[in-house]
Amino acid sequence: MNDTTQRPELPDHLSTDPRSSFHVPAVFEHDIGIRFNDKERFDVSEYCISEGWIKVPAGKSLDRKGQPMLIKLKGKVEAFYR
Repeated sequence: MNDTTQRPELPDHLSTDPRSSFHVPAVFEHDIGIRFNDKERFDVSEYCISEGWIKVPAGKSLDRKGQPMLIKLKGKVEAFYR
């Protein structure tokens, strides 16, 4: 199988928020998966592999700018392309 488009290397720290300095638009052109403590998560907003944490929305609560409130969960983080 020849894949003509090269996938960029997944960074150690990545955020889905375009205002963040850790947002890499080229990575989001492909389908990404996050495995946290050996279980795949679909609600991850930000992750850091080296520090071992992810940030996920905390229910329906919003901050004063209308963005979801995030909580940090610590554990084993793996990022991969699907």
